[in-house]
Amino acid sequence: MVQPIVAKYVFFTGGVVSSLGKGITAASLGRLLKSRGLSVSIQKLDPYINVDAGTMNPYQHGEVFVTEDGAETDLDLGHYERFIDEPLTRANNVTTGQIYASVIDKERRGDYLGATVQVVPHITNEIRVSIRRVAEKSGADVCIVEVGGTVGDIESLPFLEAIRQVRYDVGDENVMFVHLTLMPLMGANGELKTKPTQHSVRELRAIGISPDAIVVRTASEEPISIELKEKIGLFCDVPPRNVVQNGDAQTIYKVPLNLEAEGLAEAVLRKLRLEPAPLDLEGWAGMVDRVLHPSKRVRIALVGKYVELRDAYISINEALYHAGIAHDARVEIKRVDSETVEDEGTEALQGVDGILVAPGFGSRGVKGKMRAIEYARSNRIPFLGICFGMQLACVEFARHVCGLADAMTTEVDVTTPDPVIDFLPEQRDLELMGGTMRLGAYDCVLEPETLAARAYGKLEISERHRHRYEFNNRYKPLLQEHGMIFSGHHRSGQTTLVECIELAPSLHPWFVGTQAHPEFNSRPTRPSPLYRDFIGAALAHGEVREGERGEVAPAPAVSSS
Repeated sequence: MVQPIVAKYVFFTGGVVSSLGKGITAASLGRLLKSRGLSVSIQKLDPYINVDAGTMNPYQHGEVFVTEDGAETDLDLGHYERFIDEPLTRANNVTTGQIYASVIDKERRGDYLGATVQVVPHITNEIRVSIRRVAEKSGADVCIVEVGGTVGDIESLPFLEAIRQVRYDVGDENVMFVHLTLMPLMGANGELKTKPTQHSVRELRAIGISPDAIVVRTASEEPISIELKEKIGLFCDVPPRNVVQNGDAQTIYKVPLNLEAEGLAEAVLRKLRLEPAPLDLEGWAGMVDRVLHPSKRVRIALVGKYVELRDAYISINEALYHAGIAHDARVEIKRVDSETVEDEGTEALQGVDGILVAPGFGSRGVKGKMRAIEYARSNRIPFLGICFGMQLACVEFARHVCGLADAMTTEVDVTTPDPVIDFLPEQRDLELMGGTMRLGAYDCVLEPETLAARAYGKLEISERHRHRYEFNNRYKPLLQEHGMIFSGHHRSGQTTLVECIELAPSLHPWFVGTQAHPEFNSRPTRPSPLYRDFIGAALAHGEVREGERGEVAPAPAVSSS
């Protein structure tokens, strides 16, 4: 009988403080392993009790990343996808809420046959099942698992106990524990301190996990001394060559190169007894070089209501940067609060080369977003509207071009006489807020000879969605009559839903809105077509401004192809 192949696991834990970059480190390791011909999947275990990230405030948790199969997940899954260039699923993000809901459902059904249901073994067993599920579904050579939170947090204890048990499920040779800690720079002498790392590892070992490698975060790319690595190795019982520095980098896409130089991937290969193909990082290194040494510059206004927190629009930020890489341009993002535009006017938008109006929910900042859209339209500044940004572009056009002065989305005003954007009919009696939208990948058919079709280079595409409201087709003839082009549609039963809009060339050189979130499919080596062409149009628009700014040499003509 042929024995089943046992998956290899790398577990990432964090200590000392949160927000050290476990997600980027895990994703970077995934990139390094994939660059050696290994297949990789990455999973995030989140200790919060929410079932998913869908109803969480962006100010607290950052953006909600949507997978192909419609899961609303932690933003780290976006990093994973961008680094390993593999689509992930709802199985790749597990929360305490999901685990407890599953266990309680089983208890109510009588699956436990009257047993007393406890954290150990029932909760930990459920976590282990969720970990194995990713390995089985993906068939990956290596499954990287990031445990959210910090060692010592009470809510992460069941997850740590579960991953401790996995070592005995699959064997020591198939499991590696990597612990990420902070090495702070202290005092006037600028001395790096190892004590926080020592204490964090002691806390981890107290619950039965001994790290096989330690990644220390530093505030500089300056290499730490071998003496410091030996000291950490001695006190933490880790070989000094498995003590890896992860310093602040000029771009997150340089982190895989830094970790490769530090030997993290080689440590993993040794521990898991893997024999991969030769390393090929040439394409990735070339991309990083273009990020660090662009020949052009373009300035984009990102208009939204969560701009104070960069993570709230992180996939949009990265998609803009990816598009800049394709054009050998540095994208400078000017984050503009839509309420500021609403209260103080469009002065903050002056001098930009392109305007992107971000998605969002609710009425706050809507007037400011529409003022920004009107400013882009009337001044012929390249415009990209994402989801709610596309919907408000339709409302603004209906109001100021078609003469429907009170047009609005019913999300903002249920009494509007002209609901250009309206509720999905099947959602009218909605009570639950979580997981009840049009979520995940949907097909779209593009109209020939449109900006969207030229961007994608084909007429049938698929992009991810996250929204409840749709364009009201009753207003399509009126908007078309005044120059709006409905350039993409999705067929849903007997209904045709609007997916993309743009303005006729006589009205505007590059004005596009999409109901989708194409940023979720953008990669540093393969940018989103719409974002790529948006930046191309912004560069072309900005050529006349380059001489005025005098900071970068005049750019050559840029093609949107």
